[in-house]
Amino acid sequence: MGFIVGLTGGIGSGKSAAAEAFARLGAVVVDADAVAHALTAPGGAAMPAIAAAFGDRVVAEDGRLDRAAMRSLAFGDPDARKRLEAILHPMIGAETQRRCEAALAAGAPYVVLEVPLLVESGHYRQRVQRVAVVDCDDEVRIARVMARNGLSRAEVARIMATQASREARLAAADDVIDNHGSLENLATQVNALHAQYCRQAANCGENAPAR
Repeated sequence: MGFIVGLTGGIGSGKSAAAEAFARLGAVVVDADAVAHALTAPGGAAMPAIAAAFGDRVVAEDGRLDRAAMRSLAFGDPDARKRLEAILHPMIGAETQRRCEAALAAGAPYVVLEVPLLVESGHYRQRVQRVAVVDCDDEVRIARVMARNGLSRAEVARIMATQASREARLAAADDVIDNHGSLENLATQVNALHAQYCRQAANCGENAPAR
C-alpha cells in the first residue's frame, strides 16, 4: 500500500483550494465529489438505482441527477438521505480506491484523497495514513458558501448540520491547515505538508499499516 493522505473539511472550508495546491506540487488528487458527479451524470452508473429508489422526480431531463430536487428531498427526509448514501457510498468507495491504486502504481509520490465526509464515513479512515483537515470557523464558512452558491444562511446551516462538527474534524486530524487567511498563507502550509508527506511516503513500506 502506498502513502495516501485523506483531505477533508466542512463545506466552505477551502478544501478544494488546498487540494489544488497539493496537485500543483505534484501530488495526485482523487476527488470523491468528482467521482460522485460522474456516477450521477447522464448515463452514470448510479442513476438506474437512484431512479428506481426515488422516481423521476430526482432525474433531470438529460438523465443526470437533479441535485436541487435530491437535496430538497434528502434534507427534508433523513431516511431518503440514508437510502441515497447506501447507493452512492459503496460505488464511490470502490472507484476512489481504484483511482488511488492506479495513481500509486503509475509512480505518484503520494495520493491526496479528497473526501468531504471523511470523518463522518469511518471506512475512509482505514484507507489513509494521514488525515489533513482544512479548518476555519463556522461563520467564515457560512459567509463563503452564501456568496459562492447563492444559498440562504438557513440553507447553509442545514447542510452544516448534516456534517461533522468542527470539533470532531479537528479531533480526527493528524494535520490541520488553517484557512482563515489568504491563499498565499494556505499555499505556505500546503508546501510544508507536501515536503512532510514526501518524506513519509519515502519511508512507507509496502505493508505499512494505516494509523
